[in-house]
Amino acid sequence: MNQWEDTVNHEAIPPHDSDFPEIQGGGTPSAHVVLFQPEIPQNTGNIGRSCVAVNAKLWIVEPASFQIDEKRVRRAGLDYWSHLNLELVPNWDVLKERVPSERYFFFSKFAKRAVWDVEFKEEDVFVFGRESSGLPESILDPNDPRALRLPTTTKVRSLNLATTVGIALYEQQRQLQNRSQQNL
Repeated sequence: MNQWEDTVNHEAIPPHDSDFPEIQGGGTPSAHVVLFQPEIPQNTGNIGRSCVAVNAKLWIVEPASFQIDEKRVRRAGLDYWSHLNLELVPNWDVLKERVPSERYFFFSKFAKRAVWDVEFKEEDVFVFGRESSGLPESILDPNDPRALRLPTTTKVRSLNLATTVGIALYEQQRQLQNRSQQNL
């Protein structure tokens, strides 16, 4: 038992009564979430929890601005952290070797294409930059059709990283679920 297991009363959680089916864990990840040199441990913890919720794998491209075993990361991930499929890689080149995919999507407020304009698939790779500066130019080309943004009003400079990851993951899950229902 880890130190967070006693923070949630699992018996108090009501039974699942939604029409949305349970997402099955294990096996092939539904998506790969890549955090490029993350800076805020609480964001990483919350993102880890979202990854567990949809059976996505979390990749951290180092260096992170904190230790991954830091209390603030674990607290944000609550008792789900032990279920997280997590891998740390020392740099971008190693990540590209470990996740050889043609379906990388790069999230940035500077991207020209909206997240709603893409048809997502299983095992897509979602790449997110540092909280303070985003993705470096060596990785992100805002005109690349794989560069995506979440539309916002001009009054908002940016969205919280954990919120953005959650929106992207659940948009992918929504699309996959819709296609699955159509094929019945």
